Amino acid sequence: MNSPHRTKTISLQNKVRIVSATSLFDGHDAAINIMRRIIQSQGAEVIHLGHDRGVEEIVDVAIQEDVQGIAVSSYQGGHNEYFRYMVDLLKKKGSGHIQVFAGGGGVIVPSEIDELMEYGVNRVYSPEDGRELGLQGMIADMLKRADFPLLTDDFKPEPEKLVPGNIQHIARSLTWAEGSLTIEQNPDHQQDVMNFLDELPDNSHIPVIGLTGTGGAGKSCLMDELVRSFI
Repeated sequence: MNSPHRTKTISLQNKVRIVSATSLFDGHDAAINIMRRIIQSQGAEVIHLGHDRGVEEIVDVAIQEDVQGIAVSSYQGGHNEYFRYMVDLLKKKGSGHIQVFAGGGGVIVPSEIDELMEYGVNRVYSPEDGRELGLQGMIADMLKRADFPLLTDDFKPEPEKLVPGNIQHIARSLTWAEGSLTIEQNPDHQQDVMNFLDELPDNSHIPVIGLTGTGGAGKSCLMDELVRSFI
């Protein structure tokens, strides 16, 4: 990308995960598609939901994926209610640490930007920010704000909490387990993970079902219905 605002890949201190999407009733996904590619190029993991996504859907995915931030573009005019509800719902679900980042071009005027950020949105990026920082500069700023650890030093999964419905603990436990797969390859942590897995009940009796068939046979539709029936 040729731009006077070209920036080098930033050095993240933590494994950063971001959920990206466009808001409900909004089919303008060109901007967020560009942004999520830049986010990935800067070293963060992106869970991209595409366009026309409601607040609760995005918040639930953010909690399930144990992310640090949510990045949403909104050009449909309902941004004030949309992002306020997102901040409120994150707090209600015990995940107020997840940071909300927004953009909407000239649709979100400066006074509304100030109000949303005062309400709890971490940053609303404006056209002026784009002119001053460039696309990569805005992404670098966002990732710096989302670059914080999710785990405390004393965290360890609790088997009795790894049950359906306890989404936060399951998600955080997976983040803890992923810590053994870092570049540094901490052998002590790897052993901790293996010891914990050995303590879990033996679930080897759980059946594994494979769905096969030619293209268009309906494998995905059948899988969707099975999942909907049991989850």
